[in-house]
Order: sequence, then structure tokens, then C-alpha cells
Amino acid sequence: MAKGRKNGLYTEISEELSTLMRQGWADTEQHDLRLDDQAPHAARRRAALSAHFPGERLVIPSGNLKVRSNDDTYPFRPYSGYVHMTGDQARDGALVLEPRQDGGHDAYCFQLPRDGRDDDEFWTGATAELWMGRRRSLAEAERVLGLPCRDVRTAARDLAAASGAAPTRIVRGVDASLEAAVSTDEERDAELEGALSDLRLVKDSWEIAELRKAVDSTVRGFTDVIGELSRAIASSERWIEGTFFRRARVEGNSVGYGSICAAGEHATIMHWTDNDGPVRPGDLLLLDAGVETRSLYTADVTRTLPISGTFSPVQRTVYDAVYEAQKAGMAAVRPGAAYRDFHEAAQRHLAAQLVEWGFIEGPADRAYDLALQRRFTMAGTGHMLGLDVHDCAQARNEAYVGGVLEPGMVLTVEPGLYFQPDDLTVPEEWRGIGVRIEDDVLVTEDGHENLSAALPRSADDVEAWMARHAN
Repeated sequence: MAKGRKNGLYTEISEELSTLMRQGWADTEQHDLRLDDQAPHAARRRAALSAHFPGERLVIPSGNLKVRSNDDTYPFRPYSGYVHMTGDQARDGALVLEPRQDGGHDAYCFQLPRDGRDDDEFWTGATAELWMGRRRSLAEAERVLGLPCRDVRTAARDLAAASGAAPTRIVRGVDASLEAAVSTDEERDAELEGALSDLRLVKDSWEIAELRKAVDSTVRGFTDVIGELSRAIASSERWIEGTFFRRARVEGNSVGYGSICAAGEHATIMHWTDNDGPVRPGDLLLLDAGVETRSLYTADVTRTLPISGTFSPVQRTVYDAVYEAQKAGMAAVRPGAAYRDFHEAAQRHLAAQLVEWGFIEGPADRAYDLALQRRFTMAGTGHMLGLDVHDCAQARNEAYVGGVLEPGMVLTVEPGLYFQPDDLTVPEEWRGIGVRIEDDVLVTEDGHENLSAALPRSADDVEAWMARHAN
């Protein structure tokens, strides 16, 4: 908590109290720490980044705490590019790649060191360990990260002093104090952020293992929700949100994004996160949620569930159409395929189905070419997945949506149909129905692997799964 509050109860520190606080502390330096498992992978990622920018200084901050209310802050999550390049999650830090004459770089990290006990800062300062918790010492951080570490309190001064020695790029919008210390160009800085996103498009073996963990925990979280649906009926969507969150916190870091626990007509709202509505038998529950591992890799899975345990005829009709569209999309995921292929396959199927139902004007090819299906589908059919739920968002278009799939890429395939409750163009019994089915898919050497295949997808399998696990 921040000190020096306007209305704090203590206004002064007596000399006797200061002396008392500085005495009698054990040496807690940890000497048996080992190199983190991710460190060799992070070193390879830094080498790849270095090759893109010979002769240039690169600064990648981790970020700072943000105030939520007065003395309280939001939970800290570091900038994903910093995590990817270091494996570190420290706040108030930065990775610097310092150029060498041979075109390569020397890497080091700025870190906030441990508080000493020779002044009152360790128990009164804004980052005091007695308030905020123990940090790593610089020596400890070096052993874990495999990187030289320096005191971040001199970072702005050091970077400013070195600014004339080499052109500098910094990731903007992450740490204002470091950004102010260097002289950079906005367009060139954007190229650095783009390169960091590009380098996350293909996951290495360590990252894929982490995503498997995230998905496996997410599967268990979905099963938890099935077991507590009866309690949600007696409460609200927030019971579902809390049930999944418990699993995410026990097995991971947190949820990877705000869980969408959308019952009834809320399922037609793409990003419904208020989660305060009723859960009624006879309605559908659209649950879009993902566990984020302690290394910050996240799953992103959606299932649409009949709250009563069985689909009504109209609900099943919509569900089956989305399921067939997802199968068409997933069949298009393979190395060498255009990234857009899975989206187009799923959307063509939905367009044809909507024409068949009479909800949009055909023929189907014309409807697709005009994107008429978007009235009822709205979003794209998927996105990259990794450290961010919408991973690699700043990657170059030609490497992402305009590129081709490669082994090691992980993406979601998530078609949906959403019939708004006030849509007079569809029959009344269809209004308020929203269905999305989403899985996390790894591109392999010979096709793809559905990482979330342990969760049932077909209507029959969903009903049988719910019957097994419902309380």
C-alpha cells in the first residue's frame, strides 16, 4: 500500500522506531536457485530478435503497477513481449539488447532489487517489501534468468546517457518513465513491437507444453461448472464465473481473460462479461473461458450447454449447424494452408445454412461473397493463441492473416450463430439463441491436433457429458 497518505494515522517516524526497525533481520538470500526451464528458449528468442535489428539498442519494458483505487492496485501482469524474451514476470523491469560491433547484442535486465535494511524505505516506501512481498535480489534474478541484472532505479539515467551511442527502439505504452528517457521514432518503435509479435507466431516445444497445461486445466474447469449448474440456477451467472475462476487460481495464475458466462439471451452478446444474469432451465449457457498458467500462457475454449441437460429442437438445429461449420473449419487447418482458409470454410458453411433457412438471400456463394452471414455470425472464426488470448496482435499482416500456417502455430477455431432477441427477421422461437463452439488447435507437421478434444463437441456427446457430471 502507498505510504504518505494525506489522512494517514502516523505522520512521523521517531528515531527510536527507525533504529528498532533496522535491527535483527536474518540474511534471506537464496543461494540454491537454478536456471529456469524457459531460460534456454528465451535466449533463442532473443537471438532471433537480435538478428532483426543489428546495430540498434532495443528496450522492452515489463510494465508498472496501475492504481485501481487510492492505495490499491490492479493485479500486475507484465507485457507479454517481455515475458517471451526473458521468462520473467517482474514489475518495473526492462530487457535491454545492447548492440555489439559484430552486429549481435548483449542482453541484460533492469530489475527492482530487494530493499536493504539500512534505511526506512524497506517498510515505508512505495515499493516496500514488508508491504508488497519479497522480491528477488539481483543476484537471484541472474541465476534464474541467465541474464546480467542491473538496478532499475538507474535505468532512465543510464539509457538517457547511452542514447547517442546507438539508435534506440523501445516498446511504447508500457513504461512512461523509460519511454521519456530515450529518443526514438514512433514508426520504428512500432516495428519492434511488430517483430516481437511475429516471433510468437510459431510456438516452441516449451510453449506448446504450457498451452497443453492451460487447456487441460480449462477442461477440468468446464467439468466443474457442469457439476455446479444446479447451484448456478439458484444463484446467477456469477456462480459459474466463480466456479471456473477457482480452478484457474488453484491450477494456474488466473483466467486468461474475462470469462464469458452467458445464459439465455446473453449468449447473443459476443463479449458478455457482466455475468450477472439468471441461469434458467430450458435456456442455453455459452461458456467461453480459459485458464492462464503460472507462466502466463492461456487457453481459450467455448462450449454451449443446455442448462436443463438436453437441447430443444430449435437449439439443436442451431447447435448442429455451428458444429458442422466448426468441423469444416478445423479440416482446413494444416501446414501450408492459407491462414484464412479455416475461417472461409466455416463461414461458407454458415452462409449456406442461413440461406437454406431463408434468413438471408441466396444463392450461398453470393451470400458469402457479400458477407451477408455476418448479421448472425459477426466475428471472425478464430485467432492466434499463446501468451495473450488474442496472441501476436501486432504481427505483420503478411505473417498473420495474410500468411500461411506452419507447424507450431496454435489458433482457435470458433464459429458461432447469434440470433438477437429483438431480431424480427427470424422466427420468434429462434430469437435469443446464441451458440459458439471453440477449440484450441495446434498445427502439426501433417495436419493439426485439437488440444481441447477432451471436451465433447457434438450435441449428443454434450448431453451425455452433462448427464455424467451434473449434480
